[in-house]
Amino acid sequence: MTHNLLEQFILLWVVIDPIGTIPVFIAVVAGIDRSRHWKVAVQAAFTATLVLLFFLVAGQFLINALGISLPAFQIAGGIVLMLFALTMIFGDSKPESETLGFSGENSGGSVAVFPLAMPSLASPGAILAIVVLTDNNRFSLEQQAVTAGIMLVVMLCALALMFCASPILRVIRPAGAALVSRIMGMILAAVAVNTVILAVIELIRTTEI
Repeated sequence: MTHNLLEQFILLWVVIDPIGTIPVFIAVVAGIDRSRHWKVAVQAAFTATLVLLFFLVAGQFLINALGISLPAFQIAGGIVLMLFALTMIFGDSKPESETLGFSGENSGGSVAVFPLAMPSLASPGAILAIVVLTDNNRFSLEQQAVTAGIMLVVMLCALALMFCASPILRVIRPAGAALVSRIMGMILAAVAVNTVILAVIELIRTTEI
């Protein structure tokens, strides 16, 4: 049980990527009064949490409505997670890719939603992961509640890191944040491969039956 909780925490930490959000936060609040930085951080974390909770509740209904089998969804999810991981490893650094199109003239409320809440915190990888981890066919309501709790813990960590963004970035510098993001990408790639392998095994087992 402890191993499973740790695995879920690591997966959600990787796809939400609180550390990689630090330089994004610094970039988008650069033109905003310092006294409002905490408000932007809270709005971003709250909005991202609402988005992920929505997919936690409604994601399974969407899958069932479309008639998609769980192994098929897991394989597709693993492929998407792998592509997401590759962008983390080989693509632009998180602040460069996620502040693209951002204007410093945006208000604090708008930058809290884009690019902080989405796609920095509630990224496509995070949305996909939360749907897979709360599948009704495999997990009880209690287990899904635990997953939601773990997600909230990760989001609180992200909020705390945004509060401490300036001193942290002075220590690790943008290059350090980019390095951490790429290491997280490697871990996510391994998780993606494992997801596909388990889905294929389940598909073979159900086909044999």
